[in-house]
Amino acid sequence: MMIVPRVAIGTDVHAFAPGRPCWVAGLLWPDQDGLAGHSDADVVAHAACNALLSAAGLGDLGAIFGVGEPEWADASGVALLTETARRVRAAGLEIGNVSVQIVGNRPKIARRREEAQQVLSAAVGAPVTLSAATTDGLGFTGREEGLTGIAVALVYDAPAA
Repeated sequence: MMIVPRVAIGTDVHAFAPGRPCWVAGLLWPDQDGLAGHSDADVVAHAACNALLSAAGLGDLGAIFGVGEPEWADASGVALLTETARRVRAAGLEIGNVSVQIVGNRPKIARRREEAQQVLSAAVGAPVTLSAATTDGLGFTGREEGLTGIAVALVYDAPAA
């Protein structure tokens, strides 16, 4: 049987919401303002979910975990990512890897990158890598109004048992 890889891009965007806990890349950033959203608004985990769901042909984050699904209110991005990976595998696919880039000025990812990659990889059950970028002061991320996550995921048909 020929293994057919499937690749997809996923994005997520959230505005900062002072007073909310800041969850980004599966980690709590206690010295930062959180993000507004139905769940914890973890743009890294959410972008990874969108990439995985799209690659698997299963829809998107809003359709599966959106505001019409009250059981997912205030859910952690890690919980959403774990459930997404479960659904991808239930659809007969394996996950090759996920790569996520966070766009924004804060929080500073570099000092906790390895920790974040471990948490995210454990949730997915496959390697997840994380990078960061700024926009040199341009746009809403440059004005520090919010964050963007952009992910790419590779999935492939699970080998027959």
